[in-house]
Amino acid sequence: MIAQTPQPPYYAVIFTSSRTDGDNGYAEMADKMVALARQQEGFLGVESAREEVGITVSYWRDLESIKAWRENAEHTVARNKGREMWYQVFKTRIAKVERDYGFDKG
Repeated sequence: MIAQTPQPPYYAVIFTSSRTDGDNGYAEMADKMVALARQQEGFLGVESAREEVGITVSYWRDLESIKAWRENAEHTVARNKGREMWYQVFKTRIAKVERDYGFDKG
């Protein structure tokens, strides 16, 4: 699903990863983290694709909201498990969205 974001500016956290073999509880934790993120102040939406390279983009109102999410205790547990069990490699990038546009045939 495409996230319905407000008019810019806002921020995007782009998380790309390459996974280890097997699920090992990953899917359940990923769903839990999305549900938790939706409850965070400043969260605007999320988009995710998991194939050869996993890409998750979450959208946030401001940098303070992103920092609060990073410092969330449950998110920290999940991040540490990711390093230990689920990821071969990952990269997080934070970008300011200054313009967006789209098309909806629907």
